[in-house]
Amino acid sequence: MTGTVTHDPSSGTAGRPGRPLIVTEDAGLLDDLLRLCAAAGATPEVHHGVPDHGGGWESAPLVLVGDDAARRVRGAARRRDVVLVGRDQDDSGVWRRAVEIGADHVLMLPDGEQWLVDRIADVAEGVGRPALTVGVVGGRGGAGASTLACALAVTSAREGLRTLLVDADPLGGGLDVLLGGESADGLRWPAFAASRGRLGGGALEESLPRLHALRVLSWDRGDSVSVPPQAVRAVLAAARRRGGTVVVDLPRHLDDGVAEALAQLDLVLLVVPAELRAVAAAGRVASAMGMVVRDLRVAVRGPYAPGLDDREVARLLGLPLAGEVPVEPALLRPRGTAKPPGAGGRGPLARFCATFWEQTLVEAGGTR
Repeated sequence: MTGTVTHDPSSGTAGRPGRPLIVTEDAGLLDDLLRLCAAAGATPEVHHGVPDHGGGWESAPLVLVGDDAARRVRGAARRRDVVLVGRDQDDSGVWRRAVEIGADHVLMLPDGEQWLVDRIADVAEGVGRPALTVGVVGGRGGAGASTLACALAVTSAREGLRTLLVDADPLGGGLDVLLGGESADGLRWPAFAASRGRLGGGALEESLPRLHALRVLSWDRGDSVSVPPQAVRAVLAAARRRGGTVVVDLPRHLDDGVAEALAQLDLVLLVVPAELRAVAAAGRVASAMGMVVRDLRVAVRGPYAPGLDDREVARLLGLPLAGEVPVEPALLRPRGTAKPPGAGGRGPLARFCATFWEQTLVEAGGTR
């Protein structure tokens, strides 16, 4: 069981990596908390009361106070990220003690173990604001969604943001190929097929190929074309915890794995060529995605059929317009001479992507 206590903290430590502090004299409770810290990959500092001079109390990113020690820490300086931990589910006085020490949460073991492991792991990783996560999907085949996804990721990395590009379309040929990194060292999707629960964000990042200043999670050239939904959920959750931006290249079909990905996206760009058949096909894609996606926008790609422009395409689909995706002349050259999409920084596609990130990051509350 976990519960939240509302109070007005005087300081904050959210998003700062470091060692959690455990305050307890209960040997059994200490054993449990050390076990949970080990499961989360954290090495705690342990005291029976408030550390001398308040150093550890004030600087630790997370403080776990055993219910037996609540009286001993009552006079300590108020701070955020204090959890009062006990075992007696029927002890109503625990809420009063939590308020007295300024705790944010009350947690009872063993029911709250998974919540606490996740919270300690956040501390160990220094988790702050989650990544701005953008999906890109084509309204029909050949719409240019993969090209736009790569360009968005390359542009984000060039702007200095931690960036992960995720290939969620097993039949798309591999985004590492599009970036010229098919032989780069690092793991691909099949290596994560058995993932469950929580993955370490740092470990995920370090395991992936690094191309053009960003990390890429793509498919290998094997026969595997699916990853269980639980693995998709674990991988994307770990990616989001690292902050920055995550760009996901989506397939047009909707299965359980894709639904897991959609549930973690902040917004999705639907790339639609400006011709009537493409608009009709995109309408079906939008209908399916709209049941899951919170923010679906249309990005229109020319040339335009007679009677159509970007605003008319958006009106026909009933979606907000993200803008017109320009054609990048360099990408029309034979493969082997072209740079990755958006890599030049000065072409029309790169300018579109830079404007998109500038506007979207402002909407999301600032750079991440």
